[in-house]
Amino acid sequence: MADLEEGLDTQVPIWPIFGDLMSGLLGVFVLLLVWTLGFQVELAESLKTEVAKREQEQQRRELLEQALAAPLASGRVTIENGRIGISGSVLFALNSDQLQDEGRGLLKALVVPLNFYLAEHEEVLMVSGFTDDLPIKKGNLQFSDNWELSAQRALTVTRTLIEFGLPERRVFAAAFGAQQPIVPNQDRESRAKNRRVEIAPVPQVGDSVAHD
Repeated sequence: MADLEEGLDTQVPIWPIFGDLMSGLLGVFVLLLVWTLGFQVELAESLKTEVAKREQEQQRRELLEQALAAPLASGRVTIENGRIGISGSVLFALNSDQLQDEGRGLLKALVVPLNFYLAEHEEVLMVSGFTDDLPIKKGNLQFSDNWELSAQRALTVTRTLIEFGLPERRVFAAAFGAQQPIVPNQDRESRAKNRRVEIAPVPQVGDSVAHD
């Protein structure tokens, strides 16, 4: 009998073990709760940031649409995937790199929405000149070919945008000549569509562009 009582006395009590187990589970639960709350806060902040970003994008689109309302309605200007296409006839006379009054006014109206865009993005604007496939007429002493004509037109637009307040480190010119037509060069109407200047955002390279 004494041996039995002695054996019972040496058994490990179960309640302390159970208490330790429950404490451990409670600790895990608290950690999971803290992690879940932290994740929810982080998700809420991400959603808030995304909403603000979309609101800014919407504001930029509205500014562009307001600036381009009339020429967009007439088909002289297009916007596709953030790329602004301006008909060459709006900006220049045939085989000329001198801005017409209508084109100059249009570029001036674009500077405010473009500056708004640049303030929110780490990108630069590429101003691209395009021509139709007709060769430069012989005797034209100003341009030797379509490459040179498209280059000079792109430079004219770039310099005019800078004149109206676009940061010069945020814009550059490119020439494509008769390459990359938007429609086949089949008639007068299609060639008029291909004679154009496009303004498009592209990623900046390295740290060459400073914050403005």
